Amino acid sequence: MQDFEKAAGIVPEERQLKWQKTEFYAFCHFGMNTFTGKEWGDGKTPPEVFNPTDFDAEQWAMSVKSAGMKALILTCKHHDGFCLWPSEYTDYSVKNSPFKDGNGDIVKEVAEACRKYSLGFGVYLSPWDRHEKTYGSGAAYNTYYKNQLRELLTNYGDIFCVWLDGACGEGPNGKVQKYDWNGYYALVRELQPNAVICVSGPDVRWIGNEAGVCRSSEWSVVPAWLSKNDYIAEKSQKVDDEKFRKKHNEMTLDLGSRKAIKGETAFIWYPAEVDVSIRPGWFYHENEDAKVKSLKKLYDIYIKSVGGNAALLLNIPPDKRGKIAKTDELTLDSFGRLLKRRFPKNLASDAKATSSSEIDSEHLAKNIIEDDDSLYWQAASDDEEPEIVVDFGKPVNFDKLVLQENIATGQQIES
Repeated sequence: MQDFEKAAGIVPEERQLKWQKTEFYAFCHFGMNTFTGKEWGDGKTPPEVFNPTDFDAEQWAMSVKSAGMKALILTCKHHDGFCLWPSEYTDYSVKNSPFKDGNGDIVKEVAEACRKYSLGFGVYLSPWDRHEKTYGSGAAYNTYYKNQLRELLTNYGDIFCVWLDGACGEGPNGKVQKYDWNGYYALVRELQPNAVICVSGPDVRWIGNEAGVCRSSEWSVVPAWLSKNDYIAEKSQKVDDEKFRKKHNEMTLDLGSRKAIKGETAFIWYPAEVDVSIRPGWFYHENEDAKVKSLKKLYDIYIKSVGGNAALLLNIPPDKRGKIAKTDELTLDSFGRLLKRRFPKNLASDAKATSSSEIDSEHLAKNIIEDDDSLYWQAASDDEEPEIVVDFGKPVNFDKLVLQENIATGQQIES
């Protein structure tokens, strides 16, 4: 069997299929950095500094929903180590902040708002912790991290995604931690088996930049070595660098073409996620209020990512009040309306589809115009030049053509 035939036989897990149907969802970077003006905190800021005065998780959810997004991922703990829930394992959390007199739980309120508005809820828990004293000690810190991960995966309902950052720097003792990735993965599988593990994980790969750019041909089936943690760590951001957020030089790497996989022996289903912020930074900064991405820019990113076999994770950073800033809120609502205008109706719904062949009585040509994405057409095995014709019965003007492969059976279409 040739390498491309092996690749064509790789199929996704059910959790990956469900994630890929999510397509477009939100990242909310919120935490101590929101109040210090930093992107990467050092873990030394007193918890008293964290004090959102008008926190409104439902406003977050409504804003995300208005843009057409289907889920939200919250930075429950960033590199500074400050926890947005009252963790039993550290004092560096909301329980020692002025927020609701130390009785608040940001994670709980956001999770509940997501459920109310039918959004998936995901968690970001940075392995790098610049506050925790056991960081860099080996087993002790890995136990600490897994304890916090367990809290998030057992106390806040269904989790659709666990987003693991590959950043690994020094802790307060000047040491670097060796992460127990396999232990982290095992815990996620045990407690939230339907959740995908993103970026530094086995289910979803990082696109290679934070500029919102994906390759002209983005493959879901790639060589297995791309999921190795050493490789991921090498490509991850090492320092707080604005230039890194604009780079996309990793896009030169061809991942899934016949030429790229020639000689490879092991393949995995490892679909891509494009992550980009609606602002220059990932956390809220007042001086960026006039730098929110335009509808034109957002639409271009959306079409090239969601339309290019990748999911789009758009960061929306709440402000110091604990709300989505007005500029961002209006932009999200306008973008949702724009998507509805650009894709108002399936013009082929009343058309007739015929084909050169059909493999059986279930995979018929007419399936391609049905709204049910579990239905699909498949040509007969001996049809070397399969063809399908869609007859509208009259002249029709259109400017968009949406073609989708039935990825439940793998990725076989090259061009």
